[in-house]
Amino acid sequence: MSNAPNKQRHANLAPTYAPILSQSTNNHKEELHRDMGDQPKTAYITGGASGIGLALSTHLLSKNYKVFIADRNTAGATHLADQHNTPNNTVLYYATCDTSSWESQLSVFQAALKALGGRISCIFPIAGIGEKKWLPFPSESCKQPTDSFTKPDLSVIDVDLTGVLYTIALAIQHFRRQDLVVWGDRGSEDSYLLRGTIGLVASVCGFYCVPSLPIYTAAKHALIGLTRSYGALLWEEGIAVNAVAPNVVRTGISAEEFYHSLEKESLLTPMDVLMEAFDVMLARAKSAVVYECGAKGWTVREGAEYLDEESGRCCDLLKERGRKLHYGLE
Repeated sequence: MSNAPNKQRHANLAPTYAPILSQSTNNHKEELHRDMGDQPKTAYITGGASGIGLALSTHLLSKNYKVFIADRNTAGATHLADQHNTPNNTVLYYATCDTSSWESQLSVFQAALKALGGRISCIFPIAGIGEKKWLPFPSESCKQPTDSFTKPDLSVIDVDLTGVLYTIALAIQHFRRQDLVVWGDRGSEDSYLLRGTIGLVASVCGFYCVPSLPIYTAAKHALIGLTRSYGALLWEEGIAVNAVAPNVVRTGISAEEFYHSLEKESLLTPMDVLMEAFDVMLARAKSAVVYECGAKGWTVREGAEYLDEESGRCCDLLKERGRKLHYGLE
């Protein structure tokens, strides 16, 4: 598979928000900057025992990362550990985690910090589930008394949005306590200062309309918006937030018959395409970037343009008004 057209397009995109080494910001002054090469490469992955998370765990292990997997079902992690760990060298750690629970996430993240030596380079909140029945069917609603209402099932939001926000909250607080390190070759135009990077898994449902997947679509739209907004704000601190947004990938979310039907039409997104997008995400001095991944490759998916100059000005003022919610009175 070739991504040559994509690479040409990407080369024309100027780095955004990048704290390049030749530049200086108030947040970066008077700090000891160490090369990333001097640090052990470490990653924390929720949902890392299956699907996209498992593929990324395997991919990072092949690049000499030490990985900690947090997952409700650790069977995949156990198998992966058996393949990569030796009596004298542990490179994969894992623990059972309910990502919809703050208490569960906090406990596991604290364990990960100890296992990975106190510094985590990359955090990937990947745990997720597909659309579920959230309301009674019309035929079921019509049989209920007129004053009876069923509580909606918001488990998709609990896992795909709230759980991701829990992981992001842990990541940000941890990264703020870490020194900035140099990513890339010191002195090159691609080198930049970073405390850590957050890589999200959104979906094409984050910008396309899929009418029968409304709750999943709502959660993924939220992740796209979070990447573009918070990714721009946190980059000022040396924290990157980016996302991949794949089309249909063969995982455990859907039935195998569905994947087979897409495969016959060459519509499935290969897992290798996602891994390449993750590699680019980790290598580039950028934040707030969404990488759309499809059957033929990946590309950067730009956000919406402002309606007019006044609309852009209003958004700038909203940004300044909201800063105190994140940094207090500066």
